[in-house]
Amino acid sequence: MREQADVYGPAVLAEAARVLTLLRVAGLRIVTAESCTGGLVAGALTHFAGSSDVTEGGFVTYSNGMKQAVLGVQASTLAAHGAVSAQTVEQMAEGALGACQGAGVAVSISGIAGPGGGGAGKPVGLVWFATALRGDATCTDQQIFAGDRAQVREQAVLHALALVSARLAHL
Repeated sequence: MREQADVYGPAVLAEAARVLTLLRVAGLRIVTAESCTGGLVAGALTHFAGSSDVTEGGFVTYSNGMKQAVLGVQASTLAAHGAVSAQTVEQMAEGALGACQGAGVAVSISGIAGPGGGGAGKPVGLVWFATALRGDATCTDQQIFAGDRAQVREQAVLHALALVSARLAHL
C-alpha cells in the first residue's frame, strides 16, 4: 500500500505547510472549492496533523450541477463563460465562503486536466483559480500547464497553494 506522502510531491507538501503557517499567523481558516483537482488541495492541507485548527474543509464540485447547487454558481455564468473561466471560479470561491461561515479565505479551481476535453480557446492544461478573502476582493488567475493528467493536477494544486500563500503574505 502506498504511503499518503507519496500522493503529493515535496513541493506541494512544503507549500501546504506554508499555507497552514500563514493561516495560523493571520488567524484565518480556509475552505476549498475544487473541480479538476477533485479535492487534492484540501487533501494536501489536511495531510498534516493539527491542520484542523485552520482548515474548514472542501467542496468537490466536478459537475456544473454541483457548482450551481452547492456553491451558487449562476447558470447564466456557466452558459456564457463555461466551467473553466474566471467568472466561474470567482463565483465558486465566493460561494464556498458563503457556505462556510467559519472560513476567512477560499481557493477555487476549475480546469481541463486532460487527456481530452480541450478545444479552441480552452486547451488541455488550462486551469483557472480564484482566491477570496472575506471582506476583500476576489482575485482570479489562469495558467496553462503541460504534461499528462496527473502532472496538470499536481501543478494546479501547487499553484493554488502558492496563490493562497501570496494572498496571506500580504495581510
